Amino acid sequence: MSKRILVVEDQPDNRQILRDLLTSVGFQLLEAEDGAQGVAAAEANRPDLILMDIQMPVLDGYEATRRIKANPALKAIPIIVVTSYALSGDEEKARAAGCDDYITKPYSPRQLLAKVNAHLGSS
Repeated sequence: MSKRILVVEDQPDNRQILRDLLTSVGFQLLEAEDGAQGVAAAEANRPDLILMDIQMPVLDGYEATRRIKANPALKAIPIIVVTSYALSGDEEKARAAGCDDYITKPYSPRQLLAKVNAHLGSS
C-alpha cells in the first residue's frame, strides 16, 4: 500500500504542484486548504507524513502543528514545513512548534522528495 501524505496548503497552485510531484512517484495524497482542515484531516485519516504551509487562513501552520503534535495518536507523524518564510529564525520557530523538518519555497522537487523519503524510511 502506498504511503499517504497530507498536504496542508491554502494556495491551489501550490497544492497542484505537490499533487503532481507526489502522485507521480506513487504517494497517495490527502489535501487541506487551511490549518483547521489540516488538523481535522490528520485526525480522520492518520497520514504517514504531513507537508505543512505556515501562512494560511483559520489556523496558521504553527498552531496546526502544535495541535497535531499535542494529540498522542498523531504526534509521531512527521511534519515537514513547506514555506516561503525563509528569514533568520523562521526554521527555529517552526521546529519549536513541533515540525520535524523544513524546506523553503521555491524548492527543488528532488530536495523535497529526498526529505519526504528520509522521513518515511523509503528510497
